[in-house]
Amino acid sequence: MRPVSEAELAEAVAGASGPLLVRGGGTRTIGPALGEVLETSGLAGVELYEPGALTLVVQTGTSLAEVERVLATERQRLAFEVPDLRGLVGREGVSTIGGVVAANASGPRKVQVGACRDALLGVRFVDGSGTVVKNGGRVMKNVTGYDLVKLLAGSRGVLGVLSEVSLKVQAMPEATATLVIEGLGDDAGLAALRKALGSPCDVSGAARHSGRSLVRVEGLAGSVAYRVGRLRAMIGGEVTVVEGEASAALWRGVRDVAPFAGKDGEVWRIATLPTAAAQVVARLEAEAIWDWGGGLIWLRTDHGRGADVAAAVAGRGHATLIRGEGGPVFPPDAPEVATLVAGLKAKFDPKGILNRGMMG
Repeated sequence: MRPVSEAELAEAVAGASGPLLVRGGGTRTIGPALGEVLETSGLAGVELYEPGALTLVVQTGTSLAEVERVLATERQRLAFEVPDLRGLVGREGVSTIGGVVAANASGPRKVQVGACRDALLGVRFVDGSGTVVKNGGRVMKNVTGYDLVKLLAGSRGVLGVLSEVSLKVQAMPEATATLVIEGLGDDAGLAALRKALGSPCDVSGAARHSGRSLVRVEGLAGSVAYRVGRLRAMIGGEVTVVEGEASAALWRGVRDVAPFAGKDGEVWRIATLPTAAAQVVARLEAEAIWDWGGGLIWLRTDHGRGADVAAAVAGRGHATLIRGEGGPVFPPDAPEVATLVAGLKAKFDPKGILNRGMMG
């Protein structure tokens, strides 16, 4: 099924007699693929764009590339730096803005500006009964129903099928620079990232891979130069500064987990305390990319190490299997959370037909 309007989408959901697999471009789906495919790519187009107000309203089947193209005409962007994981998971397809929101897909700049859900102003969606629901608004001052707007981001379609999203956007910076710190072990390298993040230098990215720690700053050229100097003096050690496209390429690699693309093994996304990151990786003896100062770890392990990963993060965070078949895709919820999730699903999808198995 491929509805081309919100009314057709509502009719399709209301008339469904079995499970539906909601799909935009199919680039971000993880977990079991169950049910008849319901494509949202027919719901495409920019509804409203006000560069002066930094707001964009768009139908959810619109490609991410088209959204970025429209914003670039006014030197603006989606602040949350959407990852492109097609190379990592070995898929083709076209990423849609609805899929981005449904997955709460967010990159290294999350440490500064928040995740995709923090840029959401409003949503329209069809719940599991076929009812159209509108929540939030189209401008930044409208926060009516804000909690429900955030709830839909990252829900992976189990609570409703998004038809329209309203987003706040961001001006592109005048300058960008990345400090590349060499010659430090993992403990010292991660400590340098935490030190930079704890400084007043407004860091917009902090990551580590292959023995290098990366710290990014963005903004007006004079401000960037000043903050680079402050950070260089603060961190010490062997520091190189790269700018422009060279800097952007480094962060695309972190954002898209590019070092793991084409390599064998399972890939796990681990959320943990930055201070526990090095210990988690050392225990598993696996290749790692640390993001956000270590609070997010992308880990490449041998196949079948799901139990080891779960043991390493127990009490320190949670792990999600992004690529592979080594165990449950999503971490188990605590009993009280599981009760809350079950209640939300029963409320928004009483027939239990939307994206079964897409969340824990």
